[in-house]
Amino acid sequence: AGSASLRLVLGGSRCDGRVEIFQHGTWGRVLDDHWDMREASVVCRQLRCGEAETAYNPPKPQRGTGPVGLRGVRCAGHEANLTLCNTSLPESMLAAGIAEDVGVVCRGSRQVRLVNGPGRCAGRVEIYYQGSWGTICDDGWDLPDATVVCHQLGCGGAVEAVGSAQFGEGSGQIWLDAVNCSGAEAALWDCPAGSWGQHDCGHKEDAGVVCSEFVDLRLENSDGCSGRLQVFYNGTWGSVCSNSMTPKTVSLACKELGCGDGGFLETRLPYGRVSGPAWLDRVECGERNSSFWQCPSAPWDPQSCDDLQDETHITCNDREKIRAVGGENGCLGRVEVWHRGSWGTVCDDSWDMQDAEVACRQLGCGPAVSALDKAAFGEGTGPIWLEQVECRGTEPSLQDCWARPGDSGACRHKEDAAVNCSGER
Repeated sequence: AGSASLRLVLGGSRCDGRVEIFQHGTWGRVLDDHWDMREASVVCRQLRCGEAETAYNPPKPQRGTGPVGLRGVRCAGHEANLTLCNTSLPESMLAAGIAEDVGVVCRGSRQVRLVNGPGRCAGRVEIYYQGSWGTICDDGWDLPDATVVCHQLGCGGAVEAVGSAQFGEGSGQIWLDAVNCSGAEAALWDCPAGSWGQHDCGHKEDAGVVCSEFVDLRLENSDGCSGRLQVFYNGTWGSVCSNSMTPKTVSLACKELGCGDGGFLETRLPYGRVSGPAWLDRVECGERNSSFWQCPSAPWDPQSCDDLQDETHITCNDREKIRAVGGENGCLGRVEVWHRGSWGTVCDDSWDMQDAEVACRQLGCGPAVSALDKAAFGEGTGPIWLEQVECRGTEPSLQDCWARPGDSGACRHKEDAAVNCSGER
């Protein structure tokens, strides 16, 4: 009786949300008419989630519909778990108030993440606090503050602390302002700062970081799909050396870059010395590797090779892939483009016949019949790669048209664009 297990549901972590209790082989709701910080502190302690920050009754959409496991509970606040509190309240007392579902937010629910960056270890800093994600103001934002975030995320040290919403403007709360870390704190919320939610900032001042473990790949050339292969590591771009380079390595590099799923090594290279770092050598991707970053290699070393003959130059074979999904012949359907190793959709904001004309030509499907919007062929999944596409109609591909990158959060998959082209593939 003293150890029925609890869980929190519909929160953003295991340490916040609506309370449910497991008894007699089933999860049941916890209802109460007098739920406060004393009960919440017992729940947080039982779940090993730190101190309680909030006790609340969830709004209507988050209330449960299943069986009731516990109705009415009174805690002193020091109990080791909820069933040790007084749960045998008289019926008259329970009938007096309206018993509702109960929820808690514990300190252990706080999280930090990087959003809208080019990789896991770079982006806009966001904190999950009191049940919602929010941003940080860049007033006083510097390298020691960024260092704490990078350490907290297992992303090494900080290379750069960025401000002025360089990784895009966030939305919702601005949780912290005037953060002043020493750099040694275990978590961002352990640093001196203004009160939670108190600030004089707008989202155009959202703070971001670039950490030392952030890695990126590029092909140094105008179209981005052929040229010298370079890797970004520890804050600088450097070469990739070609010793032990397998066809699978070339293929995964092209895939990572959104340049198709194959390519070839260029061999007619000049002699001379490499300028700048050459970070990687002996990148040996095999059939089991599904990402360039999983492939075994020699350790990171800025002197991995020193002759230009040893640098990797590749040309990818499928520079701009596009497909129409959901129609019967490949010339009718939701428009999807291949970028950075995965298929994603196009937002219908400003999607018109000139854009459809380019997409149909690129698909090899003749002239466009119509430009369709509002997910006419169903909602896609994965990234939305392009927003506000503005083609003149003469471009060889959608990727050559002016467009916004589709990561602003302004679009949803219910706005996926589609085409109807006149031909068949």
